[in-house]
Amino acid sequence: MENSRQSFTRHADAPTAGSKPPGATEQEGGGGSLSIADLLGFAEVSSADPEVLADAQELRRTIRWVHIADSEHVERFLEGGELVLTTATTFRRSPAAVSEFLDQLERAGAAGTIVELVDADSAPDEEASAIVRAAASGRELPVVLLPHRVKFVRITELAHRRILAQQISRLEHAREIHETYTRLSLDQADAQTIVERTAELLGTPVVLEDVAHRVLAHAGHGSRSLTQKWADLVTGAGTSPEVGETGSWRQTPVGLRTRRWGRLVVPGPDRTAAAVEQIIERAGEALTLTRMADRDEQDLLLQAQSGLIREISDSEGLDERSALDRARSLGFSPVAGAELTPVVVRLDQDPETDPTRVQLQERGLTQEVVSAVSRLDLCCLMISLQSGVFGFVLAPARRARSRRSTPVTAVSDDLLARLLAQLEGHTASWVVGVGRSSTSLLGAVSRLEAASQVAEVASTLDVRERSFYRSSDVRLRGLLSLLADDSRLRAFAEGELGPLLGDTTGDGVRRSRERPDGPPRTASDDELLDFLELYLAHGGNKSAMARAGYLSRPALYARITKLQDRLGVSLDDPESRTALHVALLWWRLHG
Repeated sequence: MENSRQSFTRHADAPTAGSKPPGATEQEGGGGSLSIADLLGFAEVSSADPEVLADAQELRRTIRWVHIADSEHVERFLEGGELVLTTATTFRRSPAAVSEFLDQLERAGAAGTIVELVDADSAPDEEASAIVRAAASGRELPVVLLPHRVKFVRITELAHRRILAQQISRLEHAREIHETYTRLSLDQADAQTIVERTAELLGTPVVLEDVAHRVLAHAGHGSRSLTQKWADLVTGAGTSPEVGETGSWRQTPVGLRTRRWGRLVVPGPDRTAAAVEQIIERAGEALTLTRMADRDEQDLLLQAQSGLIREISDSEGLDERSALDRARSLGFSPVAGAELTPVVVRLDQDPETDPTRVQLQERGLTQEVVSAVSRLDLCCLMISLQSGVFGFVLAPARRARSRRSTPVTAVSDDLLARLLAQLEGHTASWVVGVGRSSTSLLGAVSRLEAASQVAEVASTLDVRERSFYRSSDVRLRGLLSLLADDSRLRAFAEGELGPLLGDTTGDGVRRSRERPDGPPRTASDDELLDFLELYLAHGGNKSAMARAGYLSRPALYARITKLQDRLGVSLDDPESRTALHVALLWWRLHG
């Protein structure tokens, strides 16, 4: 960079005395770190007509300390960030010595130097000034020439007083920040309260989002309008003229290192002040502790609620009044006379699904259920049934009565759909079974098993068009699920489908029931079972079967004939089709 000779007071781009450099925050200007530009505003310096050999950008350098030196061998005394004051008396006449002096300052990372160049009569030393200008040419290091005598001790006194005062101020500010977030953590403040306090401290909008960029909380002037277009902003699809591009936003992750669950974002131009970093980091820590405390509390509450539901299911000595009193102590306070609805949520999973992943998904979903229930003025009593399956008894909450002209005493289908809609996107996929409501807690708990069976049957459906299912929605599948362990139904199904099934003989080979001593079952046996399912699914409509199975008419008729011969029945007989349909449904579910 080419340095130019310029008077500080006439420099168009340089900050004026006492002003903050362009782009500096409050902490970087008069209320923050001391910069070279700030020092040039001191009367002791500005009255000496300083000549600045540096770009305005370099004048923003922060001064960590002020050091006085009379020798060009100064590097060993510096640690970086110092402003060096010198008269250069011993080396000002030597271009090589002046260059070495500036080289050492650059190597040591000094903030800059102020060189007083006056002769014995206190007149400007033009010859020495020319040598220093030449040595400073092309350097980024700020060099300030003083053609009049100044008192270095006065400059160091003012600078150090300012630096120490700022350090004390930063320490006090850090203590205030520490006490603020410690108090919030001890008071178990919720996320919204923490975000609001952070916005107050920063004086800027603050947004808390989850890992899917959904806004969990926001505060500060302009945060509401900002969050309305949040999805576009964080995905790069748009920018905000008020806050600039998202790439310059300050942010900190929230959650444990191995389990991040969100980000705390401070939209706006890039802020480099250490205080800003400290505030958002402490806010992130407070949010993490709050979430951990909430999870611990919810986990303990879930364990207690699960214990109560199991006691109700297993014990005959617990009456309705005692059960309700126990449930109220665990946060379940339904409206008097309310209908209690049993609900079971079943996460989709296959044998290869990581059990830990299923557990984390279930835990996250239960927490979302608790939050959504509270937002909709409902209450629930929850239980973990097995890995990936949990249930709860749902009812209108007693606290909601005062806010409605007509008390709500039942959970409508619309309200249940609204509740489940708030859970979308939190896990890969899941299905919900709902049992019949009851005004009795004991009755609602006893119907959780039926709701679980409905959810299990609904999970086998190829197409799910409902947000939740009742027994009337799964119909025959539901009945077969209830009779899953009935040996008579197994015998019926195996009797109807026997010619298409096989037995495992002592040699471990599956053979046809009709041909126990014959060859093992072939792929054609499985194909006939699938073809029977195709036939029954289309009610024997041969045109629909041909289209769905990509079969020609001759091939279709040949398979129908082969299937009837194997089964020994006519597929035109309605009773035979009904019996085969029931048997096939049971076999697909439990065979």
